[in-house]
Amino acid sequence: MKSRREYLVKNVPTRRAYINITPDVERIVAESGVQEGLCLVNAMHISASVFINDDEAGLHHDFEVFLERIAPHEPISQYRHNDTGEDNGDAHIKRQIFGREVVVAITAGKLDFGPWEQIFYGEFDGRRQKRILVKVIGE
Repeated sequence: MKSRREYLVKNVPTRRAYINITPDVERIVAESGVQEGLCLVNAMHISASVFINDDEAGLHHDFEVFLERIAPHEPISQYRHNDTGEDNGDAHIKRQIFGREVVVAITAGKLDFGPWEQIFYGEFDGRRQKRILVKVIGE
């Protein structure tokens, strides 16, 4: 069995962003030499997410509107977590909604996606460096 582990490093200058990391993950899969297997992509920070969806600006705007309706950033006093001096209580909730990680099948050396599927890094409390784990295993 082959395996490859790589960390992608992102430093998002804004509080929130949706970054298409599919090309990075495709490169890692290709470099792994795995033809049949699995690829795990994991946001290694509790205020960020990895998810699969369409790369369409209107949809990303809709994500923002939806998340702000469910877990608005302000007022920050509404979150007990922020009593510790933090201001990112909403980011932890947003991460729970969008999820921690994805697993994608690798078939014939490529990510085996459905139509329009892409892998995204969702940042909900940016402005500092964060890592994303990409782990490929298979034959």
